[in-house]
Amino acid sequence: MARPYWSGSIQISLVSFGVKFFVATEYKSEIRFHQISRSTGERVRHQKVLQSAVDEGALEEGGEAPTVAKDDIVKGYEYAKGQYVTIEPSEIANLRVPSKHSIAIEQFVNESEIDPAYFEKPYFVTPDGDAQMEAFAVVRKAMRAAKKVAIGKIAFGGREHVLAIKSNDDDQHPGLMAYTMRYQQELRNPMEYFGGLSPVEIEEDQLDLAEQLIKRKTGKFDPGKYQDGYEIALKELIDAKVNHEPIPQEAPAPRRAKVVNLMDALRDSLRNNGGNDRATEEEEMRKKASRSEKKADAVKQTSKVLKMPAKKAAPKSAARSGRTHAKSA
Repeated sequence: MARPYWSGSIQISLVSFGVKFFVATEYKSEIRFHQISRSTGERVRHQKVLQSAVDEGALEEGGEAPTVAKDDIVKGYEYAKGQYVTIEPSEIANLRVPSKHSIAIEQFVNESEIDPAYFEKPYFVTPDGDAQMEAFAVVRKAMRAAKKVAIGKIAFGGREHVLAIKSNDDDQHPGLMAYTMRYQQELRNPMEYFGGLSPVEIEEDQLDLAEQLIKRKTGKFDPGKYQDGYEIALKELIDAKVNHEPIPQEAPAPRRAKVVNLMDALRDSLRNNGGNDRATEEEEMRKKASRSEKKADAVKQTSKVLKMPAKKAAPKSAARSGRTHAKSA
């Protein structure tokens, strides 16, 4: 099992139990870019140098500015122009923030009360050892029965987060889920964007057809069927460049008929089985991903073959004597 991202306790009134947090997401992209000089093809490196060397033009004149060692770098807050107060890592580590070690549950709420825009990043939550299992399991089952989400605060990653903790509805995964949340002041005011929209009078026939269209396209959510189309297209571009093949060109956007009448568009969508263009695109995307993976495997195999040492040719004399022997036989 991976190392926990955070360890501490959850406290509900006088009830407390130890837990571990594990990051529930991971970056799956296989493509990593480096910065390369266009003129030389060499990789570009970045160095940390003193600002004074840059200001004096040492780099522009071809000189070498002294680099600063990692251990010699500390955080600095500019409280006046050019005036800094330095903060040591140990001072940050010893900040007086209770939620660094313990999550005090402040209230329970209905999940439907929380706007999804507040949710930020998910974490798996497990009990910290068998001794904590009983309290963990009781609280989890009680939260599930009440259909409530616990709200508290947790400090890690250089800030204190509002935290939502909910019971996992799947009995095969008897843990808790935690979500760091954004503060209200971090969300822009929606009325700045929606306030200027004019009200629209909706006809009942249009609404009925729209509801039918939504019902026709309603299905169970399967996250596994969605692929990153940008990643797939990027792999195709890289494969083409590596193999000196023509670069894939973007297909022209399909020309859509100009919508003259909303009722006609809704009726046509229903006749077209709810419009499965997007589903077709997703299926084609999965096929492309499969082809790209097979192609990448083939390239790797070819590279291995090319790297294998060539077999030494038999001496000409031995080969000639072999042919002579064959003729005499």
